[in-house]
Amino acid sequence: MLVSTKGRYALRVLIDLAEHQTGDYVPLRAIAERQQISEKYLEAILKSLVRGKILTGMRGKGGGYKLAIAPEELAVGHILRLTEPALATVSCLAEHGEKCGRREECRTLPMWQELDSMILAYLDGRKLAELTKKDGPGAGGI
Repeated sequence: MLVSTKGRYALRVLIDLAEHQTGDYVPLRAIAERQQISEKYLEAILKSLVRGKILTGMRGKGGGYKLAIAPEELAVGHILRLTEPALATVSCLAEHGEKCGRREECRTLPMWQELDSMILAYLDGRKLAELTKKDGPGAGGI
């Protein structure tokens, strides 16, 4: 599994919003400047997070984005499922991946399934709030 730039940036942006939440909407430009992400690319990421109901957005004066889910309740796994085409370790386990003709006799399939379960359990067990702590998981940068 390789997490794309989109997934990593989504986490950075959500951490930024969690750290700057005041109840008001945070302008796209402010997020882009703090995170050094182009506004155009950032807008595409934010749209997928709004569609996934992680963020709410408002256009116009006073507009921007804010979290729709508390950081303590928002699982990293949920975020990555919205931004990544697949979180599977091997293509035959991806939701829309190629199904292998040897699946029935595959001796490695149970190992890959167990690894996927462990990874997803780890990501689902991590909350956005943990990533906002300077000395917590992810403190080395995303």
